Amino acid sequence: MAGLIPAYFFVFGTLHMFGTVRAQAVGDGPKTPQDAFVIGFSEPIVGDGLDGKISIYPEKPFRMLWNDDRTNVSIIPDGRWDSDGQYRVTIDQSKSGIAKTVPTSSFSFRVPDYPGISSVTPGDGTSGVVLDIEDPIVVRFDRSVKDFYVDFRISPRVEVTYENDADKTEFRILPKGDVQPGTKYTVSILAKWRGESDGAYKELGSASFSTLPEKPVEWAKDIAERVSQAKRFTHASKPAGKYIDINLESQAMILFQDGLALDAYPISSGKRGMETPKGEFAVRNKAARPWSKAYGLYMPNWMALVPDGKFGIHELPEWPGGYKEGANHLGIPVSHGCVRLGVGPAKRVFDWADMGTPVLIH
Repeated sequence: MAGLIPAYFFVFGTLHMFGTVRAQAVGDGPKTPQDAFVIGFSEPIVGDGLDGKISIYPEKPFRMLWNDDRTNVSIIPDGRWDSDGQYRVTIDQSKSGIAKTVPTSSFSFRVPDYPGISSVTPGDGTSGVVLDIEDPIVVRFDRSVKDFYVDFRISPRVEVTYENDADKTEFRILPKGDVQPGTKYTVSILAKWRGESDGAYKELGSASFSTLPEKPVEWAKDIAERVSQAKRFTHASKPAGKYIDINLESQAMILFQDGLALDAYPISSGKRGMETPKGEFAVRNKAARPWSKAYGLYMPNWMALVPDGKFGIHELPEWPGGYKEGANHLGIPVSHGCVRLGVGPAKRVFDWADMGTPVLIH
């Protein structure tokens, strides 16, 4: 009986030498085109049993890198996998050590593609664009671009600055310098995987828009439409505080505060030979219903623009008997130099403007 014991252990040990080494993919596959595809094994691979036994379809040159205990092998592409490429890695049946079998196995993986563009604002073909910190260019992606470097290029060339949301799916872009009025610009969106050279940037898409011209090709004949044009086409000349902008060409007044156009109204300025002077003035004094000795008229909601009160802004004038100048002359230069406003707008401007409020007439 004692002689059987070593034989028993010999048989047990011999059986332990045989078996199957299982293989499985580690993780979900490459996250970028430079990442390895990793295969794990249930036991260490002994010797060079897998040499020449691993193939890739479509063919891609690669190298293998084993971990220290030879339970994982990284399949590393020479160069990079193709973005959005579908690959199959096959291990032909082979041996590990003397008697372990590594059966035929096959694994498939897809390399992530570049992100897609969900939207660009202003949309392609938009005209009359005014870019502002409240109205920047906005680019939205269909997924996070955290694995990429993105670049936004505007042509004609303008240096830009941008910020993004926490998820890196939305970017707000603004030119650092001024853009030219009435000009077509194209914004191109490019991206490259992190770790790639600058020459690897790929254009993901583009959109073109046209900036607002300095003024319309032709002022509308309808006064309401003309006032709307003036409000849209007039750019703030003072970034802070209140000021009144009077456009003699369009016969419109625009109220600005902190760079934003609040309201716009039709006016009537001085007729030929008695033109309203151009320049920068200020509200010098105010009176709710003063009497003009020179013309024998009341000038409601009066605001003088020069110290001697020779001209100013006021509501449509009235005769002592109560007759008021009709609003039909608004939009037409008919006054003796003052700037007339309609009944409601005149009260609005009178209440809104402070003493010293700048008035720009051009």
